Amino acid sequence: MSYAITVEPYTQSHRAEWDAFVERSNNGTMFHLQRFMDYHPDGKWNWHHLMFRDGAKLVGVLPGGLKPNGEFWSPTGASYGSIATADCSFELSLAIVDAFIAYCKQAGIRDAYLIPAPIVYTRNYSQHHEYAMLYRKATFELHYISHAIDLKHGEDFLKHFDATARKSIHRILREGEITIRESDDYATFHKILLENKARHGVLPTHTLDDLLKLKELMPDKLRLNMVYLGDEPIAGSLLFLANPKVVLCFYNMLRYEYEHLRPIYLVMYETCRWAVEQGYEWVDIGVSQDTKDPDPMTPSIGLINFKERFDARGILRSTYHLSIAP
Repeated sequence: MSYAITVEPYTQSHRAEWDAFVERSNNGTMFHLQRFMDYHPDGKWNWHHLMFRDGAKLVGVLPGGLKPNGEFWSPTGASYGSIATADCSFELSLAIVDAFIAYCKQAGIRDAYLIPAPIVYTRNYSQHHEYAMLYRKATFELHYISHAIDLKHGEDFLKHFDATARKSIHRILREGEITIRESDDYATFHKILLENKARHGVLPTHTLDDLLKLKELMPDKLRLNMVYLGDEPIAGSLLFLANPKVVLCFYNMLRYEYEHLRPIYLVMYETCRWAVEQGYEWVDIGVSQDTKDPDPMTPSIGLINFKERFDARGILRSTYHLSIAP
């Protein structure tokens, strides 16, 4: 089958069509949605979103932006990007990639960087787009090691945590000293998050205003769980409900004076329990890099060892670089 793919820059008039397409796509995430990108202040990014059509039919969307040096990046202002499509054939994937390369040539874009969500985010596993980019001589800019928990064991997920995690969680649930529940207290959560990040000399990706704006724009995509000692908040986790398949633990935080109570063990238990109950298949617990090392690919062995206590598996988060010849 032959395709005649055309590329159309996104405008606000396409908003409803774009977001509806992402929601039913095979590999789209909340980060592909226009309503997610709306939390950014006007003018912060030089957006350059693209839509791919076969005739009149929308077959792909690519959120992204242009950097001052003219590089195209997808995502821009988000965690995951690249081309979102239906569960499509390789031939269509290649036609879309070729149309994107032709568009870049015409627009004078010489370098394009695309970061797709890891394969576990695809509703039906497929890496057609990734192979199409590699076939067109894309190279890898970076690989990060991310970790995710496979929920294939259903309600028996706890049996597959390691012995230390199981023992700690059973004790926490039995004693009831600390509890966890859904909360809307983003202010307290963000205050503790700032304290956590300060220990490492960094700031969170999001300000409190950012999180409140995201909650307003997409209340169906965020869930905040807080851990309490009595009425005192001591830990928490902000979940991004990335798509119907994956829950992303975007932030975990705790007050370190309560670390001995192991509240993060309760956070991980409740996240998996709730995700199984809601029908999700994976819990993504994020990248595991040593951010203090000059080499951005350096793994944090201690962090990886901790994540593996919860039966987490390594998954790649890769950046594809297309060098566009004039």
